[in-house]
Amino acid sequence: MIYIGVTGWGDHDSLYGAGVSKRDRLREYGAHFPTVEVDSSFYAVQPKRNSDKWVAETPASFQFVVKAYQGMTGHLRGENRYESKKQMFDAFHASLESYQKANKLAMVLFQFPPWFECNRENVNYLRWCKAEMGDVPIALEFRNQSWFAPGMYEKTLSFMEEEGWIHTVCDEPQAGNGSVPLVLVTTDQTKALVRFHGRNVHGWQKASGGQDWREVRYLYRYNHEELQQWVSRLRKLEETAKDVYVLFNNNSGGDAADNAKQMIDLLGIEYGGLAPKQLDLF
Repeated sequence: MIYIGVTGWGDHDSLYGAGVSKRDRLREYGAHFPTVEVDSSFYAVQPKRNSDKWVAETPASFQFVVKAYQGMTGHLRGENRYESKKQMFDAFHASLESYQKANKLAMVLFQFPPWFECNRENVNYLRWCKAEMGDVPIALEFRNQSWFAPGMYEKTLSFMEEEGWIHTVCDEPQAGNGSVPLVLVTTDQTKALVRFHGRNVHGWQKASGGQDWREVRYLYRYNHEELQQWVSRLRKLEETAKDVYVLFNNNSGGDAADNAKQMIDLLGIEYGGLAPKQLDLF
């Protein structure tokens, strides 16, 4: 099964009519897509009341990909409210309870930064992360080319398979050491993750430091030919992983939802069990 969605549900204006308030957007989102990435969990470990609400507002078969908190992946800036890394992981792990009880947790995504290089210290940290997360399905995304450099490519994939990490296949600009190549390989027989970041090479290289760096980096709209290339690729991934989760992250210009719908059409998928769409009153 191929599940297609986008990152977050608040910013995709093309999905929502004028009468849909921000607090009701997830309900409406569930009428369009069967999965979503929870990106708010990256900025703060979310309180249980939030996940309870999100689980209640989505259809029974809906699936969440929850992004790991930034302190867990080396992105943290500013004050650290946790006394130890162990306490941080325990708090995040507890925040997943609502998704797990409802059978709506597809996986947790650990996205590591460009400075997370392939070395012994970081490999050991990945082992520690996996042990801390226990039986929670976890996906791994790199932003440093050293993990897939000649001589390390096969070792990295073998490590992920042996340790039980779900490989995240990335479509992103090829812009030097801070990006990874397209690696169409699954490391888990049950799940795979694909993330579309756009192909804005200039924005990827220049987007650092400024307040609007995300708007620059992910400003890209895939054309029909680029999406069409992915039809056979996704089908190939589906041959080696039971469920393939596909998330569009190119939303700086509001393009992610439209591209995700195009991909659904290209694959000829008709999802059952979606939420009913809001009816226009006039």
